[in-house]
Amino acid sequence: MLRNFLIVGLGGFLGSMLRYGAGVLIKSLSFPFATLAVNIIGCFVIGLVYGMSLKNPDFSLNWKLFLATGICGGFTTFSAFSVEGVQMLQQGRYLIFFLYFALSIILGLAATWLGVRIVQA
Repeated sequence: MLRNFLIVGLGGFLGSMLRYGAGVLIKSLSFPFATLAVNIIGCFVIGLVYGMSLKNPDFSLNWKLFLATGICGGFTTFSAFSVEGVQMLQQGRYLIFFLYFALSIILGLAATWLGVRIVQA
C-alpha cells in the first residue's frame, strides 16, 4: 500500500512540474491556451494508458498508478474526468454520464465562483 502511494506521489510530482512548465512556456492573456493544452494532452495520455490496460491485461498496476493517477493527476484532473466519462459511455450508462458531466461543469464553476466571492467579501 505504501509503495502505491509513493508511485502515485512520484508521478504527481512529475505531472505537477510538467503542468507548471506548460504554463510558463505557453502564455496568453486572451485565452487559457496552457490549460486547454494540458487538459487535452492529459486526456490523450490517460486514454493511451486506459487503452493499454484494456488491450494488455498484464499492463502493470504500477504503471497505471504512475502514469494515469500520478502524472495525469498532477498534470490535470480533467483527464480523470474524461476517462470516467468514456467508461460510463462504454458501459451504456448514458443518463449517469450526462448527469456527471453536467454536475461536474455546473457545480465546478459554481464552487470556483463561490470560493472567489467568499475571499473577496
